[in-house]
Amino acid sequence: MAVSLKTLPNNRRRIRKNSPISDINVTPFVDVMLVLLIVFMVTAPLLTVGVPIELPKTDAKQMSEESEPLTITLDKEGNIYIQEMEIPFSELGEKLEAIGMGNYDQKIYINGDKNINYEMLMKVMAKINSAGYTSIGLVTDIET
Repeated sequence: MAVSLKTLPNNRRRIRKNSPISDINVTPFVDVMLVLLIVFMVTAPLLTVGVPIELPKTDAKQMSEESEPLTITLDKEGNIYIQEMEIPFSELGEKLEAIGMGNYDQKIYINGDKNINYEMLMKVMAKINSAGYTSIGLVTDIET
């Protein structure tokens, strides 16, 4: 017994009910993308964690950023970090000059624990300035 297809107007043929569908199923793709989105949303804040310090609180407004600045951190024990690498105070100027390589317009942010010695903070700022950097900012938390 042969199966006949009835012709419709405009010479289109009727598709049988059991014929394979040629559309692409995107449901698994969407499921994978949603899982990846959730994973990245959870892990993104963890990537910015640096040296654990307690910042002083102020009512200053948050600054907008065009590029990632160089961060120097002073913890309450007096240790100095460039980004997350601990360095001795005596090598601070040399390291900053090596990082700068003539581009001293880069912003430097100082994260200082609220319990650090003010004299130490001023010495670090003087080292940064003597290394050639002129754009230095102090980081604080927003006061609630």
